[in-house]
Amino acid sequence: MKDEKTTIKNRYRALLRASSGVIKDRDDQRRVRKALSILMDCLGGKKTITGESSVIHALSVARIVVAEMGMGMSSLIAAILHDCAGKLDLSDKEIKETFGDNVLKVLEGLSNIENIETNRSTYQAENFLRLILSLADDIRVILIRLVERLEYMRLLDGAKKDIRLRIASESYFLYAPLAHRLGLYNLKSEMEDRAMMYLDPGAYESVAQKLKQTTSSRNRLIRDFSKPLKEQLEKLNISYEIKGRTKSVHSIWQKMKRQGVEFEEVYDVFALRIIIDTDRTKEKADCWQVYSVVTDMYQPNPSRLRDWISVPKSNGYESLHTTVMGPRNKWVEVQIRSRRMDEIAEKGLAAHFKYKGGSGDSAIDKWLTSMREILESYEKGDKEMMDQVRSGLYTDEVFVFTPRGDLKRLEAGATVLDFAFEIHTQVGETCVGGKVNGKNVGIKHVLGNGDQVSVLTSKKQKPKQDWLSFAKTGKAKSRIKSALNAEKVKSAAEGREMLSRRLKNWKMDYSDALVKKLLVHYKLPNATELYHKIQTEKIDLKDVKEFLKNPEIPDSQKKEVNKADTGENLGEEVENNVAESLKFSDYLVIEDKVEGLDYKLSKCCNPVPGDKIFGFVTITEGIKIHRINCPNAANLMANYPYRVLMARWTDMEESPAFQTAVRIVGIEDHAMITRIYDILTAYKVSLRNFKYENHDGMFEGILYLFVPNTNILNGLIKKLSRIEGVLKVNRYD
Repeated sequence: MKDEKTTIKNRYRALLRASSGVIKDRDDQRRVRKALSILMDCLGGKKTITGESSVIHALSVARIVVAEMGMGMSSLIAAILHDCAGKLDLSDKEIKETFGDNVLKVLEGLSNIENIETNRSTYQAENFLRLILSLADDIRVILIRLVERLEYMRLLDGAKKDIRLRIASESYFLYAPLAHRLGLYNLKSEMEDRAMMYLDPGAYESVAQKLKQTTSSRNRLIRDFSKPLKEQLEKLNISYEIKGRTKSVHSIWQKMKRQGVEFEEVYDVFALRIIIDTDRTKEKADCWQVYSVVTDMYQPNPSRLRDWISVPKSNGYESLHTTVMGPRNKWVEVQIRSRRMDEIAEKGLAAHFKYKGGSGDSAIDKWLTSMREILESYEKGDKEMMDQVRSGLYTDEVFVFTPRGDLKRLEAGATVLDFAFEIHTQVGETCVGGKVNGKNVGIKHVLGNGDQVSVLTSKKQKPKQDWLSFAKTGKAKSRIKSALNAEKVKSAAEGREMLSRRLKNWKMDYSDALVKKLLVHYKLPNATELYHKIQTEKIDLKDVKEFLKNPEIPDSQKKEVNKADTGENLGEEVENNVAESLKFSDYLVIEDKVEGLDYKLSKCCNPVPGDKIFGFVTITEGIKIHRINCPNAANLMANYPYRVLMARWTDMEESPAFQTAVRIVGIEDHAMITRIYDILTAYKVSLRNFKYENHDGMFEGILYLFVPNTNILNGLIKKLSRIEGVLKVNRYD
């Protein structure tokens, strides 16, 4: 207890030092002390989910809010009290009188999303929906939540294993994209890296080690690259700072996976940042002058120029990016920006502008409005809604112009149809095509930067189901879905009337029991679908009459219906997999075991003994066992934490065989297949299937194997990679 009190004192002093530019007078000091007193009374000896004192945690969050986010006095007080939101004995009036209206507003927002971290009781996506909606009222609410989550991630080793995985998944799947969208790149990168440490520790350690090993060579390259630049910039009397920035571990790993390359082949592992001190009125011209110096000295890659100064990103990010060929024939990314631009890039537009009286937040307000539109147009628990929200968080942009020259920002890959809905819902619903740079194009035409677009409409046009397959923006998709739903409701009303009339003709009574019988027979989820299919003649009323007159279903058909109801895949061939024939209790330990449920190995990641795993309770197929670094893991753990069960392999003397796959890429050689088979034979692994393709002198093979554990699998991969002519071997999902 004594140590804790000492730590609290030290954290409080650290907070005061970090807040020296925010706490301006004795009145501010009094308010901070009062906030600390309330915090101590409210939380006392309580602990956080990471095992830390709640008081120490609150002070740490408050320090980050002012020191790393650049926020003001109201945010400082609200951050100190963030865990007390909804638990204070003070009335709203007392809070307002003591701390001001802004603090009350933020605490109310924090109280509204107080249960965002509750586990196993709510659907996580719906919590996130409430989080975003509260954001539109006061963005400081989400900024404090993001900082709180970062503080949890920094101390996550102190939490239980299942909590670690859930928090890491939520941080990766929900919070990091939100930080990215708000321009908080440092916070986003740290959160992704820390999440990766728990979700894919092997990959994290591999990349981190290689970064560590190449530190000295990178530093040498930066020195060699910068030296002639510094001389030239000083001749031009430009006040500047040059610093190197290494990509995050997660960012490098994603690029390796996306491009199918090794660490050594990622050419932009680091970037050089040139920050110039200049007046606001001259910064654009000065940045282009520095760009000219860089590209005169080093050969630029024209396809890698990114001008975020002329047209900033929607989160306010401004910078000039280019990639040039540096010393030792190494590509170097160079970012050129003013001191003001750098501060926005480091701390985010929302934190820097919105509460310091600056301008430039209209783009972020438009984005918040679009998020609200998406969220409010979907029903509760709609998975597609979360996909739309995430696509609105993590996305590149394309800039196009109306015929009048007005600039419109859309997601990269947006079509003429997306542009039409951006103009107006009615324009989108009646869109039949458009003109791009004076040429007629269809509604599926993908727009490029700088296109001038006009929309062609027709009163006869109506939204169609296939529009959802190529519409890109959340706004367009939500509007199309609303229009289709409205059309379906209208046709369902007509279908109901048609069925009702026919029943009268057949001398039958319309009833809920009769409709339920039809729903079971046609395997439909609800009456609206039934009526809609009747109106669109996808269900023939003659067949309905035949069924109602002769309701008996043949035994063979009953059997098929029962199979469909249990979620079995009738078309799936039964495989002679040794592992599937064993009882899972023989080699798996499931915590919080659910009685009566079967266990299956998930085919999306094919776990084998030695992999870190978890169980996921499905609706129709019992418990599925996934690898923790499965491509679907973060999504499942973030959206359905209450369905996740901790699992581990038992130590077995004789392990059965488990299915997995290995991908091999290399130079085509007539003896290659023989060499691969020889190694498989030596390792005594069973080969289920081998897909092999070659073109242009290269080959790619996928080996579908049965292996007992990851030790054998990793040894096999290492041995295969040593075959002459093999360029790459990796586990294949």
